[in-house]
Amino acid sequence: MEPLIKVYGLKKYFNMSEGIFKKRIVEIRAVDGIDLTINRGEVFGMVGESGCGKTTFGKTLIRLLDPTSGHVLFEAPMDLIERLEGMDDGGKWELVKEYDVARFKGKQLKALRRKMQIVYQDPRTSLNPRMLIKDIIGEPLKVQGLAKGEELRRRVVDMLYKIGLTEKHMYRYPHELSGGQRQRVAIARALITEPEFVVLDEPTSAVDVSVRAQLLKLFKDFQSKLGLTYLFISHDLSVVEALSDRVAVMYLGKVVELAQTYELFKNPMHPYTKALFSAIPIPDPTVKRERIILKGEVPSPVNPPSGCRFHPRCPHAKEICKEKEPHLLEVRPGHFVACHLYGG
Repeated sequence: MEPLIKVYGLKKYFNMSEGIFKKRIVEIRAVDGIDLTINRGEVFGMVGESGCGKTTFGKTLIRLLDPTSGHVLFEAPMDLIERLEGMDDGGKWELVKEYDVARFKGKQLKALRRKMQIVYQDPRTSLNPRMLIKDIIGEPLKVQGLAKGEELRRRVVDMLYKIGLTEKHMYRYPHELSGGQRQRVAIARALITEPEFVVLDEPTSAVDVSVRAQLLKLFKDFQSKLGLTYLFISHDLSVVEALSDRVAVMYLGKVVELAQTYELFKNPMHPYTKALFSAIPIPDPTVKRERIILKGEVPSPVNPPSGCRFHPRCPHAKEICKEKEPHLLEVRPGHFVACHLYGG
């Protein structure tokens, strides 16, 4: 498949002051060195416990947050990527600076907004309560200079019908809509500029089950019609399994496992992934599954453990796990695991 996004060593740290006089500055390592590829036209799922860095990764990927270090190549030609990966580090990133989202500024960054969009978790906080629905949806077209006047209105109305609303919703405010309708408006705002890549940051967690199914169908329909590529971030593993083509599992700012969705759910290999998946409820009372209970708490991203970050909670931890950080290795075709149990 053709890569749409290539991520190399992406890091995002936040500075935080602590102590009585707030003089000591510590770093919160929200995203700490991620390498992965998102292919054109796929739904790339990302799962993990709350606070593991999923949302920060998504926002950094589309430059809503500036990366601390690393590179994000968007729409780079395949021959250039192959050439890049065969070179030493010295100066090679100058070859791809025009595709490196991490280095975009000014007009180049503004133009990127048209191609990369995001749908947030809760439309109650992501939609401006003082704006009419027509203005919320039409604003990206105005900012990007894509339409105005009657053309702007026509495109807004057209998008409203595509998301399952009508022209009568144009002159309402967000609080006058239901939760599902508000999230449809957020989807319309993200897709009105016809982007190529969309981050879906737990977009169905704030609605009930019936609306969730409708929104998931809407995402799939838009993907097939517009050729969209999604990064689907969620803690709902059943939804991720239904929607995603590949899934990455994050733990404390790191990707610990990556595979095709069917392969990952059928045969999870990392101890953390196994524990995470053991919590998935089975809709059959006659089937019993061993629940893996992890010991301890998730370590602080301010001071993560040395070596493998999961070793304080891992039932299979060895001495090497405390000393050496594992790296993602392909243990099966298309199945990558960062764990010393598999030589990672």
